Amino acid sequence: MPDSEYMGELQLAFFRRKLQQLKADMLANAGETTEHLREDTVVVPDPADRATIEEEHALELRTRDRERKLLKKIEQAIVRIDSGDYGYCEETGELIGVARLMARPTASLSLEAQQRRELKQKMFGD
Repeated sequence: MPDSEYMGELQLAFFRRKLQQLKADMLANAGETTEHLREDTVVVPDPADRATIEEEHALELRTRDRERKLLKKIEQAIVRIDSGDYGYCEETGELIGVARLMARPTASLSLEAQQRRELKQKMFGD
Protein backbone atom coordinates (compact mmCIF):
# COMPACT_ATOMS: atom_id res chain seq x y z
CA MET A 1 0.00 0.00 0.00
CA PRO A 2 1.29 3.50 -0.66
CA ASP A 3 2.42 5.53 2.34
CA SER A 4 -0.36 8.01 1.65
CA GLU A 5 -2.96 5.35 2.56
CA TYR A 6 -1.16 4.30 5.76
CA MET A 7 -3.30 5.03 8.82
CA GLY A 8 -6.07 6.54 6.80
CA GLU A 9 -9.60 6.92 8.10
CA LEU A 10 -10.57 3.27 7.48
CA GLN A 11 -7.47 1.82 9.11
CA LEU A 12 -7.79 4.05 12.15
CA ALA A 13 -11.46 3.09 12.52
CA PHE A 14 -10.51 -0.60 12.22
CA PHE A 15 -7.82 -0.36 14.91
CA ARG A 16 -10.08 1.71 17.18
CA ARG A 17 -12.76 -1.03 16.98
CA LYS A 18 -10.13 -3.72 17.55
CA LEU A 19 -8.77 -1.93 20.64
CA GLN A 20 -12.24 -1.22 22.02
CA GLN A 21 -13.23 -4.88 21.59
CA LEU A 22 -10.05 -6.02 23.31
CA LYS A 23 -10.79 -3.62 26.18
CA ALA A 24 -14.39 -4.84 26.47
CA ASP A 25 -13.26 -8.48 26.54
CA MET A 26 -10.76 -7.79 29.31
CA LEU A 27 -13.30 -5.91 31.40
CA ALA A 28 -15.70 -8.84 31.04
CA ASN A 29 -12.95 -11.23 32.14
CA ALA A 30 -12.27 -9.07 35.18
CA GLY A 31 -15.92 -9.33 36.21
CA GLU A 32 -15.81 -13.08 35.81
CA THR A 33 -12.70 -13.26 38.01
CA THR A 34 -14.43 -11.34 40.77
CA GLU A 35 -17.41 -13.69 40.66
CA HIS A 36 -15.14 -16.74 40.50
CA LEU A 37 -13.14 -15.65 43.55
CA ARG A 38 -16.35 -14.99 45.52
CA GLU A 39 -17.75 -18.41 44.67
CA ASP A 40 -14.59 -20.24 45.75
CA THR A 41 -14.41 -18.82 49.27
CA VAL A 42 -15.79 -21.98 50.85
CA VAL A 43 -13.64 -23.52 53.58
CA VAL A 44 -11.84 -26.63 52.37
CA PRO A 45 -10.62 -28.87 55.20
CA ASP A 46 -7.92 -30.65 53.19
CA PRO A 47 -4.69 -28.55 53.16
CA ALA A 48 -3.66 -29.87 49.74
CA ASP A 49 -7.00 -28.90 48.20
CA ARG A 50 -6.86 -25.51 49.89
CA ALA A 51 -3.32 -24.92 48.56
CA THR A 52 -4.43 -25.85 45.04
CA ILE A 53 -7.35 -23.41 45.21
CA GLU A 54 -5.11 -20.65 46.55
CA GLU A 55 -2.55 -21.25 43.79
CA GLU A 56 -5.30 -21.09 41.15
CA HIS A 57 -6.51 -17.80 42.66
CA ALA A 58 -2.97 -16.39 42.69
CA LEU A 59 -2.48 -17.36 39.03
CA GLU A 60 -5.80 -15.79 38.09
CA LEU A 61 -4.94 -12.59 39.94
CA ARG A 62 -1.53 -12.37 38.23
CA THR A 63 -3.24 -12.78 34.87
CA ARG A 64 -5.69 -9.99 35.71
CA ASP A 65 -2.81 -7.77 36.81
CA ARG A 66 -1.14 -8.22 33.41
CA GLU A 67 -4.46 -7.44 31.75
CA ARG A 68 -4.81 -4.31 33.91
CA LYS A 69 -1.46 -3.11 32.58
CA LEU A 70 -2.55 -3.97 29.05
CA LEU A 71 -5.75 -1.95 29.57
CA LYS A 72 -3.60 1.10 30.25
CA LYS A 73 -1.71 0.47 26.99
CA ILE A 74 -5.00 0.08 25.11
CA GLU A 75 -6.23 3.40 26.44
CA GLN A 76 -2.93 5.04 25.44
CA ALA A 77 -3.26 3.59 21.93
CA ILE A 78 -6.78 5.01 21.60
CA VAL A 79 -5.43 8.42 22.66
CA ARG A 80 -2.73 8.10 19.96
CA ILE A 81 -5.48 7.35 17.42
CA ASP A 82 -7.32 10.52 18.52
CA SER A 83 -4.15 12.61 18.28
CA GLY A 84 -3.12 11.19 14.89
CA ASP A 85 0.08 9.56 16.21
CA TYR A 86 -1.13 5.96 16.03
CA GLY A 87 0.93 3.70 13.78
CA TYR A 88 4.10 5.77 14.06
CA CYS A 89 7.10 4.95 16.27
CA GLU A 90 7.35 7.14 19.37
CA GLU A 91 11.17 7.16 19.17
CA THR A 92 11.90 7.47 15.47
CA GLY A 93 8.66 8.62 13.87
CA GLU A 94 8.90 5.74 11.36
CA LEU A 95 5.91 3.65 10.32
CA ILE A 96 5.28 0.78 12.71
CA GLY A 97 3.56 -1.23 10.00
CA VAL A 98 0.14 -2.78 9.69
CA ALA A 99 1.40 -6.35 10.22
CA ARG A 100 2.97 -5.43 13.57
CA LEU A 101 -0.13 -3.50 14.64
CA MET A 102 -2.34 -6.45 13.71
CA ALA A 103 -0.23 -8.68 15.96
CA ARG A 104 0.10 -6.08 18.72
CA PRO A 105 -2.40 -3.23 18.35
CA THR A 106 -0.90 -1.43 21.36
CA ALA A 107 2.58 -1.20 19.81
CA SER A 108 4.08 2.26 20.10
CA LEU A 109 7.54 1.41 18.75
CA SER A 110 8.72 0.06 15.42
CA LEU A 111 10.18 -3.43 15.52
CA GLU A 112 13.74 -2.09 15.29
CA ALA A 113 13.21 0.46 18.08
CA GLN A 114 11.63 -2.22 20.28
CA GLN A 115 14.58 -4.55 19.67
CA ARG A 116 17.04 -1.77 20.58
CA ARG A 117 15.10 -1.03 23.77
CA GLU A 118 15.02 -4.71 24.78
CA LEU A 119 18.75 -5.05 24.09
CA LYS A 120 19.50 -2.01 26.29
CA GLN A 121 17.31 -3.44 29.07
CA LYS A 122 19.08 -6.77 28.81
CA MET A 123 22.51 -5.14 28.92
CA PHE A 124 21.89 -2.45 31.53
CA GLY A 125 18.81 -3.67 33.38
CA ASP A 126 15.67 -1.63 33.95
